[in-house]
Amino acid sequence: MHSTSAEREQALLIAVEVRDGKAQWPAEESLAELRRLAESAGADVVGQQVQHLAEASVSHYVGRGKLREIADLKPELNYTILIADDELTPRQQRTLEHELEVRVIDRTALILDIFARQARTREGKLQVELAQHQYLLPRLVGRWAHLERLGGGIGTRGPGESQLETDRRLIRRHIARLENDLEAVRRHRQVHRSRRRDRGMPLVALVGYTNAGKSALFNTLSQAGVSTEDRLFSTLDPVTRRIQLPGGKAFLMTDTVGFINKLPPSIIAAFRTTLEELDEADVLLHVMDITHPDAARQHAAVESILANIGVGAKPVITALNKVDLLDSGNETLTTLHEKLDTARTDFVAVSAATGWNLSQLLELIESTLQSLEPSRVA
Repeated sequence: MHSTSAEREQALLIAVEVRDGKAQWPAEESLAELRRLAESAGADVVGQQVQHLAEASVSHYVGRGKLREIADLKPELNYTILIADDELTPRQQRTLEHELEVRVIDRTALILDIFARQARTREGKLQVELAQHQYLLPRLVGRWAHLERLGGGIGTRGPGESQLETDRRLIRRHIARLENDLEAVRRHRQVHRSRRRDRGMPLVALVGYTNAGKSALFNTLSQAGVSTEDRLFSTLDPVTRRIQLPGGKAFLMTDTVGFINKLPPSIIAAFRTTLEELDEADVLLHVMDITHPDAARQHAAVESILANIGVGAKPVITALNKVDLLDSGNETLTTLHEKLDTARTDFVAVSAATGWNLSQLLELIESTLQSLEPSRVA
């Protein structure tokens, strides 16, 4: 989705809310986030549709009645792209495109588009390209569906099938090359981690929901100059800096990609080399936007992803960011307890924008590292 001021895509958002009680986010709130993603990718959102179903349609994602309703909206809204809030199967995507005669993408493709825009380093670009090709591979068949529909006969035996197989082979080969290149990057990173361990320098890794202010906090603590735009996934490539502790010792801090609800497993797998930084970390610093209306759900989404990648048991310090946007410190406590439904006290309220209370955060990091393994603090 390329955006210039002259030609911005007109996006209609759709979501299916399955009535099984398992969804962590209501469809309307998930769509609000999808809207931000679409806008980050350069689209103008012209409308949205939600359908409540017992289960998503295997062939159409939405029900046939809702599909007709969406088709009837086309002359009015003039949408040029349909974006689904869930990852579509190749069949669902093909059917929607055939019925609506517009391009159809899903949340995964949208996130990958944003990642591709934001990747700056060779490692970041390799990881995004790998995820894109892995996403594309099962969807290739749609390109040659017109030949399949013709059935047997002269001129229909071979070209479609052979071209499809050729494309599949080319993509599989490219995926293998990307995986080899990323493995070389991974080995290079492991050498650096080994040297870091030999120096006894502890590592604190920043984690958090995208746009929670991780990079702003990282910049304020380290003067790293990492991009801090008010947009989703403004930081994609990991950055590590040395930071001084109040007692005179030091530690390393790494800023990595932010998380998001419904982050596809394929993307997590493709970013294995980046996320290994979390596995190496002594402490995770979870940055939360305490002012966000979905702070509790964002917190739960991050914890779920951390558990899924096997680092959920690591020591965690929680930094409640953007308190400068609240009325008072008391409101911070009230907001925390209400949003997280907890009376926990293992957190520090901070403002990355103003630098407020960062000294207390550093003191907590220092005491946490010392309690874990005093000899590792350099």
